Amino acid sequence: MKPMSTRYLALALLFTATATAAPPGPTPMEPADPAINPAIAGRIPDDELPQTDEEWRKRLSPLQFEVARKKGTERAFTGKYTDTETPGIYRCICCGEPLFTSGEKFHSGCGWPSFNAPIDGVKGKTIAEHVDRSHFMIRTEVTCRRCGAHLGHVFNDGPPPTGLRYCINSASITFDAKQPTGQRQ
Repeated sequence: MKPMSTRYLALALLFTATATAAPPGPTPMEPADPAINPAIAGRIPDDELPQTDEEWRKRLSPLQFEVARKKGTERAFTGKYTDTETPGIYRCICCGEPLFTSGEKFHSGCGWPSFNAPIDGVKGKTIAEHVDRSHFMIRTEVTCRRCGAHLGHVFNDGPPPTGLRYCINSASITFDAKQPTGQRQ
């Protein structure tokens, strides 16, 4: 019998990790009321950002807190925005910072929303990158540069022109659909 390749071992570990990271059963993705989480309505002023885990827990659903503040991962193919094709902007669920546009979104088949670049480009100021050595792998974690929320990971197997795939948890983002020209909110 042939030994398991490193790639397949990494995938097996990843799927094992994702299967245990999210709480069982349906979990609301985000509070519907912007009064609970102002990031749903837009970018939060710096002086209104929570500072403690207790404050974050009050604003985020249990899944959002686990993923965005504790570096968890939602289960593959369960995220709210995995198949979204509506034009608009994806923002950080914690601070409301614009992160990605629908123009950079593509279907990678990985089970999470995928983008080939952040809203301000690959070397922009909205996304921070960090080495992630968890789950017996070395990956590049991406976080919101403004509030430190864990978003997901970036891989070098994406489409042109960047060749990158930003694999992002739906629980870490919220979405503003673009209004058709000439219509008001």
